[in-house]
Amino acid sequence: MNIQLYFSKNNFEVQKARRFFKERRVPFQEIDLKKHAPGRRELQLFAAKAGGLKLLIDPEARGDRAAYARQLFTESILEDVLLSSPELLRGPIIRDGGKVCIGFDQAALESWIKGA
Repeated sequence: MNIQLYFSKNNFEVQKARRFFKERRVPFQEIDLKKHAPGRRELQLFAAKAGGLKLLIDPEARGDRAAYARQLFTESILEDVLLSSPELLRGPIIRDGGKVCIGFDQAALESWIKGA
């Protein structure tokens, strides 16, 4: 298992994910999206698992950039906005190779651990 925990702000969902992995002694790598933005291929993988780029936008994100991103319909432009402003991404994004979980989903994460 190579768990990566992507986050842009330390919210309750991120804290639950950290606690989940620590309690089960599962090693994971934390990636702060403000310091290390995802690449285009990573963002496309996240979008494919989430059901589209629009669903990756954090509903609690504020500001002009967030309002602009919510109004976009063209995927390529929205992708560029999310690449340049990764703080708009919903979090946490949890990845294990090709498996991706958007938000904290305990049942999905437990199935990952059992399958490893």
